[in-house]
Amino acid sequence: MIALALSALIAYLTTPLARRAAYRLGAIDVPKDNRRVHRKPIPRLGGLAIYAAFLAVSLLMMDLDLQMLTLLGGATLMAGMGMVDDVRPLPAKLKLLLQIGAALMVMAGGVRIEFITNFLSASKPIVALGPLAIPATLFWIVGITNTVNLIDGLDGLAAGVAGIASLSLAAVAYMNGQPEVAVLLMILAGASLGFLPHNSHPATIFMGDTGSLLIGFVLASISIEGVIKSATTIAVAIPVLALGVPIFDTAFAILRRMVNKRPIMEADKGHLHHRLLAKGFSHRQTVWILYGFSLFLGISAIFISGASRTTSIAMLLVVTLILMMAMIRAGLLKRTS
Repeated sequence: MIALALSALIAYLTTPLARRAAYRLGAIDVPKDNRRVHRKPIPRLGGLAIYAAFLAVSLLMMDLDLQMLTLLGGATLMAGMGMVDDVRPLPAKLKLLLQIGAALMVMAGGVRIEFITNFLSASKPIVALGPLAIPATLFWIVGITNTVNLIDGLDGLAAGVAGIASLSLAAVAYMNGQPEVAVLLMILAGASLGFLPHNSHPATIFMGDTGSLLIGFVLASISIEGVIKSATTIAVAIPVLALGVPIFDTAFAILRRMVNKRPIMEADKGHLHHRLLAKGFSHRQTVWILYGFSLFLGISAIFISGASRTTSIAMLLVVTLILMMAMIRAGLLKRTS
């Protein structure tokens, strides 16, 4: 709780400094198309405050072993790349290469997905990945990093969802005997939630790529080492549930574009928050609905982590079915303009 409170306080107090820096550097989000929900220019370097809080409290409270140093190094690379991109957009290929570089950095510190859950066999519930551990870890870290980045489309949405996911994973880590990992996740939760008052609708600042890429990278990396390696045989599903809103939204976006024969990387107004706004919900209502989804999935992840294998699998299937029905009902597969 000290880690959470201290990180939140630093993020809250440093956000006005980040706002000034954004104006000075010209990192302003000017709405140029109808995909943007806001209608006036907003500074977008709020991620600097999240980074400052996460870094400062981590250095103060965590043991600086190789794994921690590589995590902080990767986080610094991601925040630095995001900051440059917020000021002057970088080429997509360069951003991808830097994301892979940050992932390789934490992998050099020992963070890897070494097994996956085998739901079909009780006698062999875990399948070792062997040489596939490296590409699987790269795919997870880069994928989660970008899913959090994609959900940053409404005031307070990414920060709130990240805070809920971090708290959920912290509870799972603590329940499974990993207090150090729980503290690190509480630091990230505090940094996200401390920034939230400035970012809530109507936002006075956006976190930008500086914040969304940083949060996604840290969540992806910590969930590997702290949750997947320490929880039950269904452990791989736990961070997927905790990060369910951005993961499912991105998955449906890819599926929607394939069904509609559109380029997978093409931007559209078919994301979950766009669909809810189109159904008549207000900005605040949409954000709170998605907070509710995230909280439901986070609580489900906590429950699954402490349940038996049979109960966990049954719960996972029910939750997945509920979420898929809700997203289909929201129209995530419909054609968009």
